[in-house]
Amino acid sequence: MGTTEMHDQGQPHGPLAGFTVGVTAARRADELGALLQRRGAAVLHAPALRIVPLADDTELLAATKELIDHTPDVVVATTAIGFRGWVEAADGWGLGEQLLGRLRDAELLARGPKVKGAIRAAGLTEEWSPASESMAEVLDRLLGEGVAGRRVALQLHGEPLPGFVESLREAGADVVLVPVYRWMPPEDLAPLDRLLDAAVSRGLDAVTFTSAPAAASLLNRAETRGLLTELLAALDHDVLAACVGPVTAVPLQAAGVPTVQPERFRLGPLVQLLGVELPARARTFPVAGHRVEIRGHAVLVDDDLRPVPPAGMALLRALSERPGWVVARSDLLRALPGAGRDEHAVETAMARLRTALGAPKLIQTVVKRGYRLALDPASDAKYADA
Repeated sequence: MGTTEMHDQGQPHGPLAGFTVGVTAARRADELGALLQRRGAAVLHAPALRIVPLADDTELLAATKELIDHTPDVVVATTAIGFRGWVEAADGWGLGEQLLGRLRDAELLARGPKVKGAIRAAGLTEEWSPASESMAEVLDRLLGEGVAGRRVALQLHGEPLPGFVESLREAGADVVLVPVYRWMPPEDLAPLDRLLDAAVSRGLDAVTFTSAPAAASLLNRAETRGLLTELLAALDHDVLAACVGPVTAVPLQAAGVPTVQPERFRLGPLVQLLGVELPARARTFPVAGHRVEIRGHAVLVDDDLRPVPPAGMALLRALSERPGWVVARSDLLRALPGAGRDEHAVETAMARLRTALGAPKLIQTVVKRGYRLALDPASDAKYADA
């Protein structure tokens, strides 16, 4: 899946309307993108990873031996191809029967019907499988049963399951990871580069991360391109780094990037958190009798969402940094992306901005001086000291 920009048509005034969110996930990106779109966000998808079978089976062999030596209480099988690959690898090492014996003694959970088929083909029977094929439902069952002091083996399928491991360990489980695949950089780096460029230019309002390897991959790519300092500056101030859980956040926090995480380490709560955090970061002003909220690529004028082109947003942000004060054309020209030296570019962009806002009186022209946000009189004093 390449980079796509997706706009929600059903709820233009959702909590994320007017914001652009980057998605770095390789797996479950469609699910995350749909959740974001449903709340009104524009989504830029660029997988930071690709998932390939292990070329070196050392880690898988070590995990298999560990489970044979210490029988797990619960085994969670997440994908049919991964489960079959695990059993086949064990057979190749002469450990197949021993592994199947341990799996028979454990509470075997299957994520969905394909995995159930793979389990039964191996001569085993699953104890339970969620009707929804949702790992969230598997997690709810495990936490409901109680996992403190229990040994839980989790067959990974490449990108770690968002928040699954964190939640189990937080509840006291001894989690053994069974890695059947490995993370690699994406074969096509162009989408990731576009996402990086958008982050650095503040074309994104947030970037989501569902695995630590994806976060590390983005930082590594930025470093390779000589953009790491610029990316870190963007993530420090203007682009929110939203992680599904604390393990995912580790590479970012090690680089000094502030992150936000939901209390429950899942995709739904991650999107809900963004729906609170991003509007809270938007600047809101009482202007010319209207409530004006400046979002990433749009402006809420009262309850009316008005998309604004990048040049217009640049002008509006410059005016909002000094609300109620006159901002000279020369200062506004510097704020315009690639405008050159002709102040006429400011007038052109300003005319388009006023048209986009649909309320021309929001911005006043001060003859021979510049422009100002027409802040309501009662609020002038409040913002004059800001």
